[in-house]
Amino acid sequence: MIVLRLLSADDAPAVRRVYSGAAATFLGRSAITTQEAEEYVARVRGRSGADPVGQYVLGVDVAGDLVGITKLGHRPDGHGRVSYALREDRWGQGHATRAVEELVTFAFTTVGLDSLGAKHHPGNPASGRVLEKAGFKRVGVVNGMIEYRLLEAEPGTRLAESLGDTLRIAASRGGRLESEG
Repeated sequence: MIVLRLLSADDAPAVRRVYSGAAATFLGRSAITTQEAEEYVARVRGRSGADPVGQYVLGVDVAGDLVGITKLGHRPDGHGRVSYALREDRWGQGHATRAVEELVTFAFTTVGLDSLGAKHHPGNPASGRVLEKAGFKRVGVVNGMIEYRLLEAEPGTRLAESLGDTLRIAASRGGRLESEG
């Protein structure tokens, strides 16, 4: 089972592992240090109680193991931006796709957004496949990054079905999104 959840103070070592190796390379940065991971978690936790929340940062938890980070930034115009990073040793197992699908559901149902955007490094085509499986459509290249867009799900699509009844959203789980898979 994959759970999207708020970060805890104990997550700094796992966050450091997420933002290292090839994942960091595709994000265009160097691996973060232990101190940077601790500061990041503290900053994220401090902003999680803001009203309104400008950016949701949720950990991707698989059976008690924090394997990634998802982010949902949003603007008052109803548009949001999705991003995600997974530990390199968890790539290719479907965790990123499931996490993005859950984040999309959260964006359209709980947050009430109308559209989403995302991008990925051209050297990481697997990330594009994750976005496409989650319903995003490629729209072009901007500043060297491949851009995607997703409008609210159309009736009868896989995304619309999942928005309807397969996920239990954060409000009913105390800050947790859960799904099977």
